[in-house]
Amino acid sequence: MKLKSIIASFIAAGCFFAFSALAQSPAKGRSIPSVAVKTLQGEATNTSSISNDGKPIIISFWATWCKPCIEELNNIADVYPQWQKETGVKLVAVSIDDARTSQRVTPFVNGRKWPYEFLLDPNSDFKRSLNVNMPPHTFLVNGKGEIIWQHVGYVDGNEDELFEQVKKVPAAQ
Repeated sequence: MKLKSIIASFIAAGCFFAFSALAQSPAKGRSIPSVAVKTLQGEATNTSSISNDGKPIIISFWATWCKPCIEELNNIADVYPQWQKETGVKLVAVSIDDARTSQRVTPFVNGRKWPYEFLLDPNSDFKRSLNVNMPPHTFLVNGKGEIIWQHVGYVDGNEDELFEQVKKVPAAQ
């Protein structure tokens, strides 16, 4: 009986530290790193070129095989025009599909008519630079290009929390 109690304590402590580490992300306060990625047209570009005229940017790491990612992007698409009208926010969806599945991304996106900007990270360089381990992983970036908030995973309604965070972002001076 005592052994079960000790094991339960270790598990609880491990969960606490795991969630604490997630909340105190090393990415917060950092600028968007400069990493080579591709557009849907296969053109090379750099993440340092991600900008939005001083307005907030959402960077969402997703994959075609990730059901929560698709649900998140679908649900945001429903309210995205209103978000843009109210805050000027721009969403950049970064596919982490690897070389085997990256050919599926363009037809997948076109079939859904998502209104976002898309980038491909087939070598996972951008993903690694921001310590993304599991999609969906969403970052909120202020007008100066600094990461100010992030969230891992998705359940229905998380988009409301995201928009509340977006509304708090002041315009860059």
